[in-house]
This record gives sequence, C-alpha cells and structure tokens, in this order.
Amino acid sequence: MRPHAPSRLQTQRLRTIMPMRQVILITTGGTIEKTYDEQSGTLDNRRSIVRRMLRRLRLEDTAVSTIELLSKDSLDMTDDDRARVLETVAAQAGRKPPAGIVILHGTDTLAQTGQLLYTGLQHLTVPVILTGAMRPYEMTRSDALQNLTEALLAASILPAGVYCVGHGRALAFPGVHKDRVRGTFVRGE
Repeated sequence: MRPHAPSRLQTQRLRTIMPMRQVILITTGGTIEKTYDEQSGTLDNRRSIVRRMLRRLRLEDTAVSTIELLSKDSLDMTDDDRARVLETVAAQAGRKPPAGIVILHGTDTLAQTGQLLYTGLQHLTVPVILTGAMRPYEMTRSDALQNLTEALLAASILPAGVYCVGHGRALAFPGVHKDRVRGTFVRGE
C-alpha cells in the first residue's frame, strides 16, 4: 500500500513545527559562474547564473535569498571588493539572523576573503560559508553544483564561524588554502 502525500493542512502544520530555513546567498563571480561566449571563445563572468543552478536543486524547507554583489574573477577582486563582501555579510548576519550565509567566490583568492571575514567578523551568530568551483558550472565534470549543494546544507547545520565548503569537506578558518596540485582546499599553514 502506498503512503498518502500530506494534505495542505498537514504541510502547514509541519511548517509551523519546522519553520523554513532562510539562507542568504551572495554571489561574487568566480569560475563557478563563468559562462562561455561563442563569439569570443572565452569564459568570463558576465552575469550571475546562480538562479539556474538553484533551479536544479530540491531544497526542502529552505528559502534562498540571493544578493548579486559582484561578477568578477577572484584574481580581479580588489581590497575594496573584499571590503564590500565583509560589509554585506556583516549587514546580513545582523538582521533577523538567517540560518546561514553562503558566498559564491572564485577559488584563486577565496582563502584571502575567508581570512578577512574571519578576522573582521568577531561576533558571528551564524555560519558563513565560502564555496566555488574548479570548473565552471557550464562545463562537463564541474564540481559547481556539488559544492553549492554542500554549502547550502552546511549553512544550515554548522555552528557560527567562517568556513570553506566543497568536495565533501567543511574547513574552518583560519588556515585554509587552495592546493593547486590537488585542485581542492586544505587546512594548514
């Protein structure tokens, strides 16, 4: 015998017991959001494609609010750009606190931004998750959707702090850096 789907009233009661988790997603660009331009033959950050990625996910009891802050390769990010990321995270964490904050970021300087957030956000009450991809979402064998999914889950379950999440791991700052040979993030000095 097949179980019955919950009625609308049952679903509303469940939502009262288990409220919707609110996750803030801040996009800055990076490889994860690069798109291919057929005319120029280049991969560039032209606009955020995070909504396309989110449509591929089934997110039960999770509401994602997106802030398109930047659309840059992280190698092109300036100190002023990083200050904008810090200010935006501080402002979002200070409001009715979300379950967590996720930042899509280029992997080349993700650790630099993570360290700034770690030192600049002393009294965090929510987890702040940085993630990116070694291959753009649009390419085959991309790690983009996996890392985004892991980051959204981590934002709901990790304690307050600053983390790099991807490739099945959550690494707390400080001491996170990119291992270019392995193509992932690791802990260590």
